[in-house]
Amino acid sequence: MRVLGINAVFHDPAAAVVVDGEIVAAAEEERFSRRKHGKVPVPFSTWELPEQSAAWCLERAGLEPADLDAVAYSYDPDLAPPFAGDVVADHWEGLRTLFVKRAPLFLRTALPGLDPARVRYVAHHVAHAASAHLASPFERSSVMVLDGRGERASFLAGRYDGDRLEVLGVQELPHSLGVMYEELTAHLGFRRSSDEYKVMALASYGRPRFLDRFRELVRTTGNGGFLVQPIDWTSFAPPAYGDEWTSLQADLAASVQRRLEEVLLELARWLHAQTGDESLTMAGGVALNCVANSRIWDEGPFERIWVQPAAGDAGTALGAALHVASELGDEVEPMSGADLGREWDAAALAGRLDTAALGYERPADIGAAVAEVLAEDGVVAWFQGRSEYGPRALGHRSLLANPRHAANLERLNDIKGREQFRPIAPMVLDERAAEIFEGPLPSPYMLFTHRVRAGWAERIPAVVHVDGTARIQTVDRAHEPLVARMLDTFDRLTGIPVVVNTSLNTAGRPMVDDPRDALECFGSAPVDVLAIGPYLVRRAALAAPAERVRAA
Repeated sequence: MRVLGINAVFHDPAAAVVVDGEIVAAAEEERFSRRKHGKVPVPFSTWELPEQSAAWCLERAGLEPADLDAVAYSYDPDLAPPFAGDVVADHWEGLRTLFVKRAPLFLRTALPGLDPARVRYVAHHVAHAASAHLASPFERSSVMVLDGRGERASFLAGRYDGDRLEVLGVQELPHSLGVMYEELTAHLGFRRSSDEYKVMALASYGRPRFLDRFRELVRTTGNGGFLVQPIDWTSFAPPAYGDEWTSLQADLAASVQRRLEEVLLELARWLHAQTGDESLTMAGGVALNCVANSRIWDEGPFERIWVQPAAGDAGTALGAALHVASELGDEVEPMSGADLGREWDAAALAGRLDTAALGYERPADIGAAVAEVLAEDGVVAWFQGRSEYGPRALGHRSLLANPRHAANLERLNDIKGREQFRPIAPMVLDERAAEIFEGPLPSPYMLFTHRVRAGWAERIPAVVHVDGTARIQTVDRAHEPLVARMLDTFDRLTGIPVVVNTSLNTAGRPMVDDPRDALECFGSAPVDVLAIGPYLVRRAALAAPAERVRAA
């Protein structure tokens, strides 16, 4: 079966294609439109579809819209609440539902040749759940979905045995852990439905002085649900404005973060009591909270935890496609990695560099050449292979740096235009991770935090957060041979098997996706070297006359 998945309702519009149960492609619209998160997360943007990412996914699969057996849309308008006088929905809710019901016609316009009758609605949290379990390596698992909201709920707990989902618990709106965290994000001067990870980082600088009060405001019900009372944020701390935060605001962030972790642990324990499963899979925007994920792994009852790398709404495009493919009889295959986006071959990349009139080299081994630059404390823009699906740079669209110098944290945050309290992440080979970091391993998607072992913090200070942890990416040598060669060479040159890895973008811009994006980012940010495919472009090439490719 040939199934196209679509996410378009709230934010992070995305598309995915599954053919005969295999994930062929998945991409977020922001990577094409260059508009962060794809669109504004308001009801009257629901009509906006991931047209470019959907067209590319079909192209990658060699399909025309008329070839599709189904289009899976990750929201079911029949489950949406009525909007008149409803305490859950504002006065725009009816417009959102109307746009969703018209989605088959919108899709026919966006993808000429598509039969609108082939559009199937998949409940939002079912799509999240499918993105977690069906993409995971587990035959059976308990599943938790937590986000701001779906049609009329904010939480789903269930169990998969094979491809069948049994729903065990649902929390109806208006109670929502995701909305609570969004409101805190806005109160602290950040953009809601976008900057929640900044609050998680800021929380490490505070102490949870308001925790007892939040234990009264946010509590579990004992039956797989929770209650979130209305919160007067100004009674705890005045509004903040981005970088202009105080210890009081950091303490508020720490209090909410800690209570979120406690509630998730309570929900995980309740779910395990119902299922007895060894494995837990997770999705929804709250599942991107790597600090909370690590507490569930460390203190919770499950032996294994797998989190969808595109856990936010973008992942529902893939989840909806997997769910419908399974319903149509396909045996779906798990994800082998998050590298599901676009790529360019060496000839195409050379053509882009020639058009840009840039001099460039082709070293014998681009990984080894980059390691040498990093060992000399250079910063490298790394553009290799297929782009990542989800919000994390995982060694395909990355900024790389030397972790041995603490000043590189400030340096990279300056390059990216980010707040200085934001951490940067280390990448390390699977076989070396346990000697340096303590926590859930392997960790290929940067979705957990790890304690840095004694003796290592002073050796890799750039990647150690203020609380002594690091959000690591472990690298599978078989899946990422080029990254592995780079890490091996850096280790040989420096004695350190760790490299800084942060996303290749600047503040407010989506992650780099195509070569033009890479060249624009390299040209506008003080990065020393661009490693694009097999080619190396040095900063001096921006000011020098163009040379054709030469061997290094």
